[in-house]
Amino acid sequence: MSTLLFFAEDDPLMSRMYERAFKANGFDLKIAFDGESAISLLHSMDPKPLVAVLDIMMPKKSGFEVLREMKADGALKSIPVVLLTNLAGEQDAEKGLELGAVLYLIKSQYSPIEIVSKIREIADSYSRGEGIPKVAVPVKDIAKKK
Repeated sequence: MSTLLFFAEDDPLMSRMYERAFKANGFDLKIAFDGESAISLLHSMDPKPLVAVLDIMMPKKSGFEVLREMKADGALKSIPVVLLTNLAGEQDAEKGLELGAVLYLIKSQYSPIEIVSKIREIADSYSRGEGIPKVAVPVKDIAKKK
């Protein structure tokens, strides 16, 4: 049985790479390539995805804006959101988690298979009715700014 996943990423190479990794691991994937189409596609999906994975730096609307809109929308707010980005700043991570993301992952720090594994953990826990799990992910290399 496949797990429905939403993925928003504007880089075609990254999209294809993650699409292959997720599909090879039993995910059914819907992909958006910018923030506006992400919100539109999320609204049109029936059933809704078990997890949404958002890049932050996208055209038209950022992943932060998409996340903010999702959490303000009754039909989308319960979908766990993972931010998958190249932004490695501690402030960006804090902002994403404050906006409601369950996980903030920096692309360069994890292989696609590691990311798929973390998303699988969230999806499996959520689909069992356990709610959104706390996924222990050590954040690597985020520079501390004082």
